[in-house]
Amino acid sequence: MDAVLAGDRDAFRFLVERESPAVLRACHRVLGDLHESEDAAQEAFVTAFRSLAAWRGEGPFGAWLTRIAVRIALRRAQRRRDVTWIDPMDPAAGVDLPGGPDPAITSLRAERAAGVRAAVGRLDEPYREVVALRFFGELSLEEIADQTGRPLGTVKTHLRRGLLRLRAAIDGGQP
Repeated sequence: MDAVLAGDRDAFRFLVERESPAVLRACHRVLGDLHESEDAAQEAFVTAFRSLAAWRGEGPFGAWLTRIAVRIALRRAQRRRDVTWIDPMDPAAGVDLPGGPDPAITSLRAERAAGVRAAVGRLDEPYREVVALRFFGELSLEEIADQTGRPLGTVKTHLRRGLLRLRAAIDGGQP
């Protein structure tokens, strides 16, 4: 990081190559679309490069970068339109074909996953950030506490309340 902060672009390129699989995976978990995830990941790297002076070095660079990426992906997910929920287990939704799962059921499951991502995107802060970092960014509670500067107990509380709000939004169809 010292080389990057000194202006060595090759050093930043090394960090991009090292961190891009994890950043792309985190964006894909939020967005569910590879091309949109690649765009969000690229935006995260550009944002991180422009914000390097703000990095405090109190945790791993990859966790800081993932946090940026998840926030960008959540903003993109919020701009999407809502989807209609259909129960994929409903027999009227389709049946399994002998050659594999019914494409209609697979599509419905993908819609449901997109609906969950959209519901996470509609959560209020700080719940949205904590839920997204935990489940989309795959950070531990301790890492989330380090990255957000919150006490571990607060992170646990925000995660629980966020999950309760998420369940209510999904079960009730309310944002």
